[in-house]
Amino acid sequence: MRGLTRIRRNSILLLLAGLLLGNVLAGNTLSSSGFTNCENNATITVNNANVQFDRSSLTVTFDVSGTSSAQQKVIADLTVSAYGNQVYQKTFNPCDASTFVGQLCPVPAGTFSAQGSQVIPTSFASQIPAIAFSIPDLDGEATLKLTAADGGQNLACIQSGVTNGQSLQLPAVTYVAAGIAGGALLLTGLSALGGGAGAVGGHSPTPSFSTVLLWFQGLAMNGMMSVNYPPIYRSFTKNFGFSTGLVPWTAMQISIDNFRNVTGGNLTANSVQYLQNATLVFTDGSSNTTSFSKRNLLFLANAFHFETRDVAVTENTTQTNNGNSTTQVTQIVHGISGYVEQLTIPQANTFMTVLLVFAIVIAAITVGILLFKVILETWALFASFPKKLTGFRKRYWNVLAKTIVNLILLLYGVWTLYCIFQFTNGDSWAAKLLAGITLGIFSAVLGFFTFRIWYVARKYKKAEGDVSALYENKETWLKYSLFYDSYKKQYWWLFMPAIVYMFAKGCVIAAGDGHGLTQTVGQLVIESLMFLLLLFTRPYATKGGNWLNIIIQVVRGLSVVSILLFVEAFGIAQTTKTITGVILIAVQSALSAVLAILIAVNAIITCCKENPHRKRRKAAEKLNREFDNLTPLDARNSLLIDPSDGKSSLPGYPMGPYQGSKRYEPVPKSASPGRWGPRESVDHLVPSAADMGYSYDPSPGQDNRAVDTESLTRQPTVPDVGMPGGYAERRVL
Repeated sequence: MRGLTRIRRNSILLLLAGLLLGNVLAGNTLSSSGFTNCENNATITVNNANVQFDRSSLTVTFDVSGTSSAQQKVIADLTVSAYGNQVYQKTFNPCDASTFVGQLCPVPAGTFSAQGSQVIPTSFASQIPAIAFSIPDLDGEATLKLTAADGGQNLACIQSGVTNGQSLQLPAVTYVAAGIAGGALLLTGLSALGGGAGAVGGHSPTPSFSTVLLWFQGLAMNGMMSVNYPPIYRSFTKNFGFSTGLVPWTAMQISIDNFRNVTGGNLTANSVQYLQNATLVFTDGSSNTTSFSKRNLLFLANAFHFETRDVAVTENTTQTNNGNSTTQVTQIVHGISGYVEQLTIPQANTFMTVLLVFAIVIAAITVGILLFKVILETWALFASFPKKLTGFRKRYWNVLAKTIVNLILLLYGVWTLYCIFQFTNGDSWAAKLLAGITLGIFSAVLGFFTFRIWYVARKYKKAEGDVSALYENKETWLKYSLFYDSYKKQYWWLFMPAIVYMFAKGCVIAAGDGHGLTQTVGQLVIESLMFLLLLFTRPYATKGGNWLNIIIQVVRGLSVVSILLFVEAFGIAQTTKTITGVILIAVQSALSAVLAILIAVNAIITCCKENPHRKRRKAAEKLNREFDNLTPLDARNSLLIDPSDGKSSLPGYPMGPYQGSKRYEPVPKSASPGRWGPRESVDHLVPSAADMGYSYDPSPGQDNRAVDTESLTRQPTVPDVGMPGGYAERRVL
């Protein structure tokens, strides 16, 4: 059994090493990261415990403090587990010569503290695998129980973890993700400037900025559910918090704390200063069992066979540092609060943080657009600028309004999440009021545009039989295209279920906070419905867009299925959870890399190839202007062009109302003589004029029209002006 456990542990370590060692640098230290008391009626309470092992010097440095109700001798029981499997267990007496620990023999009465360092024998240090110093976010846990030497009653229990300093929460990952999103934004802007998305009927590039940003938001939201994540996956999801508006900024958090303090907030255990001194301990969301945010292998079990050096023990004192108490604080977190507080954002500050970031982004966009407008006006005073910029110069306010509406659309899902979370967990009445007002405004803006697009589409449907004008009418396109420019004409309405999809995701995660199973099942239903909608409609204008968005939706659904394994109620082994987390990281990272590659390819195409939408639109506008200027004597003889040949219409654009129609039928003459008698010219002003192949018989009771075979040979001709170079008389067959 022990051999099987060792094989399973080694296989996990090898898997993690193979996939992740390239992302981190190996270190030489293992240090504690948080602790919790696991005995309710303990007579010995630990207030602070910091332990660090340096592999290069084989030295353990420790700093421990606590309180004891009486001086007493104890028996210590140490258990170490890795990925849910017990890897070490030992019971020892701190007063025995072979396992002597001066700080625990005996445990002094009252408040005590101990600081110092010890040297570990090489024989014991060599038992620590080298891979333990390099694998990020190892999932291990150590439990130390103290029982009375006389009687065996439980005196204390402490659970702790250590970290090697390696984690997948890397600034480099955040910068790369932000760079990918920025590249998509730049590509979308270039396409609009070049006539792609800005041209009537044109489509935004794939992947667009909205596709990339919503993908990163999904990764962040995957880490906000109240389930027992493997530490490695929890750290990975924190890299994408920026996409939801969570930007760590201490000065901003202090300002928000001050705002909450004057509007009914409680800063005692919910402020940035408190959070900076706290150790986060995660719960699984369904029981009282706790698991640490950074739990790594504690291979220091045999460190009690050490050589004492520089040890100081103090009784009846409180450990201080420059006059300030250093008693460690433990913060129990889960779900959304656990996610945001890992970023040093107090849970009560979450909504206000996102609101301020949104306001800063809007202000930056406004200043940028106005500054560009000033540059164009200055440019126009001294020289002419490209015609591509003329539209922006005339409609810069429309550009600003569309940008704000587009930002509201992209943030609607996470905004719903944060507002509901503020309603249920916030402590400031002003913050709750702002959450309600902004959520109402965002919903009203999207509702207004949804109604307007539906109304305009319905009007076009009645007047023209279809909704093509949504894509072909320039004014309509400029106003509303940001909602449907990626979809085919028959699926223009798909933005409506997309808005409902984002709203539903935010509601399920926020309203179900603390109930991991409810959150996960709700997310799975939502993702499945969206997948079926995309699969059966394939609404995107390009084949690549359809396949890419279907693949993204498949990965989203599989991610939720994987997160379902993290729900504690199912009792899945920690080994399985860790392997699942590693696979999730690999798949989601690969898809992010694919998005980056597609953005680069589209950027090259946009820069090197003339946009076909703009080319066809310009050609159509030119042809329409030419037809408007034609006269009956125009040299191009355009009035004699047979409209049924279809050559006057450009490919990809609809024909005009009279293009492709049949020849005009002759107007029939009246069956009876008019009021003034036969309709013939009595003045014989044009006796030789062609009679269109018919003669008139005035006899009553007869068909007044008769075919004149002689006249059939006479057809209208182009007039001969009789001038040199003029038109020659010719017969039109």
